[in-house]
Amino acid sequence: MTEPATRTAVAGGQRLTYLVKRLEMAERSRMEEVLRPLGMSLQQYTALSLLEHRGGLSSAQLARRHYVTPQAMHLLVTAMERDGLIARRVDGENRRILRAWLTERGEEALVACHRAVDDVEGRMIAALGDDEATSFARALERCLAALAEPREGRIPPATTPS
Repeated sequence: MTEPATRTAVAGGQRLTYLVKRLEMAERSRMEEVLRPLGMSLQQYTALSLLEHRGGLSSAQLARRHYVTPQAMHLLVTAMERDGLIARRVDGENRRILRAWLTERGEEALVACHRAVDDVEGRMIAALGDDEATSFARALERCLAALAEPREGRIPPATTPS
């Protein structure tokens, strides 16, 4: 077996994408554990966090930012509205669009959730020094930016057997 042509394998021979996925799955599992006693799902927490940073998103916008289908987001938004975590108001320019905003109850729930998630993140980066944690965050941001735009018309070169 030959060495990969790119820097995708790291120590131990594992692909970087595999390590990222394992980290995401472990982080997701721990977040679900700490959110459950607060009566919050990870999906709710993510949606509320998105609204905290940018209130007034439509269900379609939330779905795109949350990486779920519009139908799944509609169910989530309906449940959060029913539970008093968000309120929806008609858009001023397009009356068919409902914009979601955090309610006071949603803001309070989010504060408690942030505390629980802070503990998970603290546990995750405890093995890193401050400089390593900062470098890790910056590296992740650069990786996300690199994948943000599709590379149209670019086909990877074919490998020829030796």
